[in-house]
Amino acid sequence: MHCAKFLGQRLIARDVDRQVAELQVCIAILNGDTALSIPVTEAMG
Repeated sequence: MHCAKFLGQRLIARDVDRQVAELQVCIAILNGDTALSIPVTEAMG
């Protein structure tokens, strides 16, 4: 939870379990965005 504060994010949830779930959702969204931005490389020939 400490690292999220360094990144400037604010957690809405007060309960630790809900904070963990909230961070997991944020990570899943960021991973989805990252996957969309990675170029697909195919070998020619």
